[in-house]
Amino acid sequence: MKTTLRLLPLLLMSPAAAVLAADDLATTITALDDAVFDSFNQCQDPAQLQKHAGYFDPAVEFYHDTGGVTWTREAMLDNTRRHACGRYTRERVAGSLQVFPVKDFGAIAQGSHRFCDTASGRCEGLADFVMLWRLHDGQWSITRVLSYAHRAAHPPAVQP
Repeated sequence: MKTTLRLLPLLLMSPAAAVLAADDLATTITALDDAVFDSFNQCQDPAQLQKHAGYFDPAVEFYHDTGGVTWTREAMLDNTRRHACGRYTRERVAGSLQVFPVKDFGAIAQGSHRFCDTASGRCEGLADFVMLWRLHDGQWSITRVLSYAHRAAHPPAVQP
């Protein structure tokens, strides 16, 4: 997916222009996050898994608090294929995504997401994430991922 959004140095902009550029960046990264996880949610289809792969840099580093670290796109995709595809989907928690520009590089996306069991449709898992997006030659790609604080989406009721 080519995106031609160019980030102007915020120091050279008026405050109103800086807010507009930040809004454009947030819109772009939100759309990319939606696209990444649309393909993730359909990754049992090999074409969708390949599409999902295209969002990640070949040398992506993926840090998962319960699953460990992978150092390449292929290792990350292997984990996705074995542990996620067809088993669960991901949905971002509404209003949780925050986007921060990274000068001369791209953006940081931070938020929370729920995991939903494909068979039951129940969304019982919750985690936080950070993704580092790089804009290079008009192309956005994810270079680093942190997925952490995995927990139950709803704590069990306290029994008397």
